[in-house]
Amino acid sequence: MNRISSLFQANRNEKKLSVYFTAGYPNLEDTRPILKALQEGGVHMVEVGIPFSDPMADGPVIQEAATQALRNGMSLRKLFGQLAGMREEIHIPVILMGYLNPIFQYGFERFCAKCKEVDVDGLIIPDLPFADYIQEYKPVADRYDLKMIMLITPETSNERIEAIDTHTNGFIYMVSSASLTGAQKNFEKQKDYFRRIEALQLRNPRLVGFGVSNKETYETACRYSDGAIIGSKFIQSLKDTRTAEEAVRRLLNDLQN
Repeated sequence: MNRISSLFQANRNEKKLSVYFTAGYPNLEDTRPILKALQEGGVHMVEVGIPFSDPMADGPVIQEAATQALRNGMSLRKLFGQLAGMREEIHIPVILMGYLNPIFQYGFERFCAKCKEVDVDGLIIPDLPFADYIQEYKPVADRYDLKMIMLITPETSNERIEAIDTHTNGFIYMVSSASLTGAQKNFEKQKDYFRRIEALQLRNPRLVGFGVSNKETYETACRYSDGAIIGSKFIQSLKDTRTAEEAVRRLLNDLQN
């Protein structure tokens, strides 16, 4: 069974924490050490970002990380090399998150085959239109047992959300607001949106991302969904600390205090 499916079927009442980081940041060869540190810290799932020169949905922290990663020499070929053999020590689900352009240049089926080869569990492609996914990309992703995670926002209609729920597996990525990634103090304005999605009683689990950065936002996200996704907060921790282990400890401490 796909590791993402297994994660959500086990301990269903336990809220899940997924953490995003940009491959090749702060240093080119940091990918595996960061994966290991997150796993040892108790994180349930990891999203590895593929750096891109025009990350339209990302705020300044992740944009800066992507720019530095590209300067460091990160590429898809390099990333797959870093992930090869990771299952000797990494057992939690690993998702690749990136924009369609570099994946398209690599070749989508070739990309999926390589993901299967290195034991990646799922994909998040924020700029992949849902209709194109259904018509062209879903059969390929299914062939390689890759869960394609789709994003919804407060502006997404119930009809579209229910279609996404029907045609995807894994989990639904609930973007907390229509703004870019980055820290927010609280989710007071988002609660009506969270309640609306909760009332749909979707079959897929839901994780809230964008803006989760402290105890209050983390607990609110978990109250209205199956867990939370943290990106910018962890990238900032990586920038401000000397080791991946220290960055993970700081992140977890900030979520608890």
